[in-house]
Amino acid sequence: MREAQFYNKIEDLIFCNLCPHGCKLSEGQNGTCRVRKVIDGKLYSLNYGKISAINLDPIEKKPLYHYKPGSLILSVGSVGCNFSCGFCQNFTISQTGETFFTTFISPEELISIALKYKEKGNIGIAFTYNEPSIFYEYIYDTITLLKDELDIILVSNGYVNQSPLKDIIKHVKAINFDLKAYNEDFYEKICHGSLEPVLKSIEIAYNYTHVEITTLIIPGLNDSEEEIDKLSLWISKLSPNIPLHLTRYFPNYKFQIEATPIETLVKLQRIAKKHLNFVYLGNVLLPSNTVCPNCNKTLIKRNGFEVQSFMTSNQCPFCSFEIEYIKI
Repeated sequence: MREAQFYNKIEDLIFCNLCPHGCKLSEGQNGTCRVRKVIDGKLYSLNYGKISAINLDPIEKKPLYHYKPGSLILSVGSVGCNFSCGFCQNFTISQTGETFFTTFISPEELISIALKYKEKGNIGIAFTYNEPSIFYEYIYDTITLLKDELDIILVSNGYVNQSPLKDIIKHVKAINFDLKAYNEDFYEKICHGSLEPVLKSIEIAYNYTHVEITTLIIPGLNDSEEEIDKLSLWISKLSPNIPLHLTRYFPNYKFQIEATPIETLVKLQRIAKKHLNFVYLGNVLLPSNTVCPNCNKTLIKRNGFEVQSFMTSNQCPFCSFEIEYIKI
């Protein structure tokens, strides 16, 4: 355990200020995330250093398609989440606060592991699998020790308050935000959160680091043409070059809706491309190449997680068009 950051005490109550839930807790109570608990009048992070999964992954698996394509990243996760989505693909670790099956790895040990993997192509550490913001203290301590020797990457639902986000995002090299939907009703009823704080997190992060966005398309819930049009238009106002990943849903956890038809994804990709230059489809066996928006030539060819890049800089090698949002 480690004492949590971002909380205050008023009389006998603890107020957690890490995320927009703003949990008001009494002695012995856990927050919505399941992993922040009041013990002896202080708030503690129960999942500090408790690692549930650690793997050397292709960076495309995050998914990040425009950040050092073809590289590998040491990916780590813990337990807990401040959302409770019924379709969660990692529900065995995200929807629990139990840590008996985890392994403790100190920030120093994690950095040592990541550095050892550099010879295999590892570029850094990705905090992923469960929501990293509720692993805040561990990430913060790791970043403090790391001192830019490796890249720090996050895969997040974006449901975090502005002050904690700003304190950490300037040290993060890239982040993929899981923008669940573009309607408040979805967030309230299915995620048990709200949309606006997520949009604000994306706006803040865009001013500091490389951002990509993923939306899992669930039939009948967030797959309307109108919603994806609005979602992609909103992203384009930040930048039309931010990559959007539209991902195929499969039944999981509490959701037994049939898998997203591929035709739906293709249709929604076409709609999103009215506003965005780079829209990819995930969880499907379809091409996911990066194409120059000016000359339409293939810049990065992908076959699953096998990647072939024809770029040596931010300029298209075929027409010299400058693509501002690719980090080679």
